[in-house]
Amino acid sequence: MSAAKKIPKVIDPELLEMGHPSRESWHAFEIMSEFVDATERLKQITPAVSIFGSARTQPDNPYYKLTEEIARALSDAGFSVISGGGPGIMEAANKGAYHGKSPSIGLNIELPHEQTSNAFQDVSQNFHHFFMRKVMFVKYASAYVVMPGGFGTLDELMEALTLIQTGKTRKIPIVLVCSAFWSGMLDWFRNTLIAEEMIAPEDMDLVHVIDDPKKVVEAIFRHYETRGFEPSASEKQVQLYL
Repeated sequence: MSAAKKIPKVIDPELLEMGHPSRESWHAFEIMSEFVDATERLKQITPAVSIFGSARTQPDNPYYKLTEEIARALSDAGFSVISGGGPGIMEAANKGAYHGKSPSIGLNIELPHEQTSNAFQDVSQNFHHFFMRKVMFVKYASAYVVMPGGFGTLDELMEALTLIQTGKTRKIPIVLVCSAFWSGMLDWFRNTLIAEEMIAPEDMDLVHVIDDPKKVVEAIFRHYETRGFEPSASEKQVQLYL
């Protein structure tokens, strides 16, 4: 047995009383309220495409210009465009859609750094909880377009790949834009993850690498040629458990 001294457990006896919810328990109702509010506001925006990328990208950066062009093409093709509502690539996505034919959606969240809402949003939804915001990115997206970005962008990309790979959400196109930026990551997928059998070779089929805005739109339409944009009844059921 370990000689380490056991630390006694300290439990507030008041929290053990029946019918006495903790502050953390009450917080669950705030989460529920945020989910219901977002669902009611966003359920009419489909079909939609979520666009991700760095908040640090400046308007004179080629990535910004390309994002704006892609978002405008998607908007004119009939897709609502969803972004994180902040600066950089998010602003470029909202700006392109805002000047197009379909709604520009911003899913805004307050962060210690970087996040300030941009001015190009037809629908602006605010979130306190990061995970709830991420659910909405997936729930209403018919496709993901992923521009160059940092940890947040990679987080969204990996979550989408995981949800699709594991069957926790429907299969949607995931388009990586700017092939030179993503080439090192994709090489690592092939040379390390596949080589060491961490993922299957066919998992690489989950992503498309496309640099041309017109071809981005074409790839999304091609994915839905044999089915509608609306999720099937079984897909809707699966998405209840995102």
